[in-house]
Amino acid sequence: MNIKSNVGGADKIARIVFGALLIGLALTGVIGAWGWIGVLPLATGLINFCPAYSIFGINTCKLKK
Repeated sequence: MNIKSNVGGADKIARIVFGALLIGLALTGVIGAWGWIGVLPLATGLINFCPAYSIFGINTCKLKK
């Protein structure tokens, strides 16, 4: 299966930080179970692919010439 990257740059960093923050808050009991939704932005940031971006035709990766 060949997945084309569509998440890059600042978007990738923001997803990883935001996802890790939500998971951390869930682990400490600050925001409860809803914090586990942070797995989604963390995963999409780590694998450089967002299914929602694919559906809407969004791409934040730099284009290769």
